[in-house]
Amino acid sequence: MTRLADIDDVDRQILSILMKDANVPYTDIAKTIHVSGGTVHVRMNKLKSMGIVTGANLTVDYAKLGYDISAFLGIYLHQSSLYDEVSKELERIPEVVAAHYTTGIYSIFAKIICRDTAHLKEVLHDKIQKIAGIQRTETFISLQESINRPVDINF
Repeated sequence: MTRLADIDDVDRQILSILMKDANVPYTDIAKTIHVSGGTVHVRMNKLKSMGIVTGANLTVDYAKLGYDISAFLGIYLHQSSLYDEVSKELERIPEVVAAHYTTGIYSIFAKIICRDTAHLKEVLHDKIQKIAGIQRTETFISLQESINRPVDINF
């Protein structure tokens, strides 16, 4: 397990810059934080080997691709012990882009992306609600996303 002591301020500065824009070249990062480009490269390899950095993500504006509905789904399970099986089934549904095992009234809280309300109905009725172990669902349609940012690791 990685300990906080295993990373230093240089690592945090590199992460902070890349979390805001993963396309920033290592040479630009090096100039910004006053180290060599090789140092940034070595530090990134270290962060990857530690499992702190696990990949690179592409941010897509789904609405511009015709996916206008972003919804959140509270899922009630018949038994919380069914989480692993239900989670595996949810993972097979491409419209489900995130799922969390939660405390509170829902066992699972998921995010789904759909083209329109007809597509949302199809996903809910024909895919999600047919999964064995799901008792019922509660849907929340997002009207606008106000904040979507990486965590500031320096706060």
